[in-house]
Amino acid sequence: MALSPQVTNLIIILGMMQVAKKIHFEDPDVLNMCRAAYIASNLIIFSIYLYIKTVIDKKKDMTTLKYVEPAPVGSSEEGKLVTTTVHAYDIGQLKNLMRAQGMGILMMAFMHLYLKYTNPLLIQSIIPLKGALESNLTKIHIWGQPAIGDLKRPFKQGGGLMSGLQSGPAQADKKAVEAAERAGRGGVKEE
Repeated sequence: MALSPQVTNLIIILGMMQVAKKIHFEDPDVLNMCRAAYIASNLIIFSIYLYIKTVIDKKKDMTTLKYVEPAPVGSSEEGKLVTTTVHAYDIGQLKNLMRAQGMGILMMAFMHLYLKYTNPLLIQSIIPLKGALESNLTKIHIWGQPAIGDLKRPFKQGGGLMSGLQSGPAQADKKAVEAAERAGRGGVKEE
């Protein structure tokens, strides 16, 4: 039985919090090594994402992908039909991953440089790298897993802390797509 990514992240966080208590961050050499580990981790993640982009562009899968994007939470609108290609969908997902990584770097920079927190450097050197290696795009384009089940596009949104505030998952079943087409909601093909 494999543990879910959220459980393993919690185990890593709790373990690294204990390790961080024993590290002397006051020593400039130790602090610089932690900073170097954080920077190296982010460079590795960026390299993984660049490699995935080259694989996506090389495959250039122009298979049409139709799904119904859910309406925003609290909205009385219906979901919007999205017609795109597998290539464009994967590039969009990759951009989202890169944007999330950039936001994490900005938050860490604020916490470390402005608020002078040093302990999160360790945790943020491991958790984002683990997330990059476990992402759906990595599983498909690097590890070579088939795009079936949980890896079928559109991807199901992961259950994070804010998942209750988000709209439901995108619907790709034939019935939902046909209903959205009949209702005339969306349908503009993205290239």
